Amino acid sequence: ATGQVPADLEIPGAEHLTTSDQFLELDELPRRILFIGGGYIAFEFAHVAARVGSHITVLHRGPHPLHLFDPDLVDQLVERTRELGIDVHLGTEAIGIEKSSAQLTVRAVASGKTGMFQTDMVVHAAGRVPEINDLNLDAAGIEWEKRGVRVNEFLQSVSIPAVYAAGDAAASGGSPLAPVASYEGQIVAANLLKGNHQRANYLGIPSVVFTIPQLAAVGLSERGAGEQNLKFRVKKEMTSTWYSSRRVAETYSGYKVLVEEGTDRILGAHILGSEAGEVINLFALAIRSGMRATDLKHMLFAYPTCGSNMTRML
Repeated sequence: ATGQVPADLEIPGAEHLTTSDQFLELDELPRRILFIGGGYIAFEFAHVAARVGSHITVLHRGPHPLHLFDPDLVDQLVERTRELGIDVHLGTEAIGIEKSSAQLTVRAVASGKTGMFQTDMVVHAAGRVPEINDLNLDAAGIEWEKRGVRVNEFLQSVSIPAVYAAGDAAASGGSPLAPVASYEGQIVAANLLKGNHQRANYLGIPSVVFTIPQLAAVGLSERGAGEQNLKFRVKKEMTSTWYSSRRVAETYSGYKVLVEEGTDRILGAHILGSEAGEVINLFALAIRSGMRATDLKHMLFAYPTCGSNMTRML
């Protein structure tokens, strides 16, 4: 259960990068900060730093950031992020960092053209990888891959039965999230002490980007449900006119919910808005427990709460 480390960007000047751990230990923020990457770390930290007055630039090499989330809602979050004054550059790949006495300069390529970005700090936000490269797993005959140690349904090594792996060190079916790592750790402990009898259940695990507004997701995306050839209906709406958004002056909010035809089970939910991280937990509970959309639609929630919006989303 070794956790993660920042991925090696393999670019000249990478030694000038500030890691996310180092960023959290800062006593004060510099005037200009550039984030390389377009995932959780970049967007969450950018929203914090921009709100305390730093000028923020985000460079993401792909056409769409936050690729694990609904693209329509991500587009809305990107627009909101830019409204904060954060410069978000998509399709822009950092290729080098140079340091002078006064500043850092990041060289980046976009559409075949090289540009320069001057900043006071460059933060590594381009992903993290399992911290297993220094374990010398091959010497013990432990099979592993890029995602971690290869394990069976009991989180036991497929090659060395005496070894188990949990969290980011395991190539399991779980997402690289702290609650999942804790959950897998409990399962490994139970199987070590009492023999293999517990298996992980990864159904309905929510994930949240803690920006303002929050972006949350659980279950399948439209693309994922389509790839499984499922028949489903999609209910979606932008909700900036809803009371829950208006009362906090949130101009960017919306949702998308997927319900399977015939079974009425909720396949996935995607929310952008105030307290989306709390509301997504209700959808996660419904998915994990097999509740039908009809059951929830007739649920009476305390009002006015963001959770009470759930009946309008189904």
